[in-house]
Amino acid sequence: MPAGLEHERFRLRMLTIHDVVKDFAAILERVEPDGSPVPSDGLTLEQNLVDLGWHQKEFELRRSFAYTVMSPDESVCLGCVYLYATDGAAARVHMWVRRSAWEEGLDPVLEQAVRAWVAETWPFETVAYPGRE
Repeated sequence: MPAGLEHERFRLRMLTIHDVVKDFAAILERVEPDGSPVPSDGLTLEQNLVDLGWHQKEFELRRSFAYTVMSPDESVCLGCVYLYATDGAAARVHMWVRRSAWEEGLDPVLEQAVRAWVAETWPFETVAYPGRE
């Protein structure tokens, strides 16, 4: 599994519990690809920490792969990318960005970069991008 992806506008790397504060701030601003807000449904920082611990463990066990989308200097979480293997040859990829990143046009840039990265780096024969097809 690839460690991540370096891009001039972002850094993609494994999401860990150490990202909880920055990730939580991004979740509260999460938007759909069309810019409409995604409700956080009362998520707390503690609940987010538990969720990040689960994502981190799944990554370590190579079951699913959650990547944080960070600004190049790591000061701001811009969103997340999740890869879920559905069987040995197929995967689903979900991604989102926070409102400020969407307003700066990051969503299509991230999607294009992730699609190329998955096609070039990951061993999947088929990849679905639910909500983006």
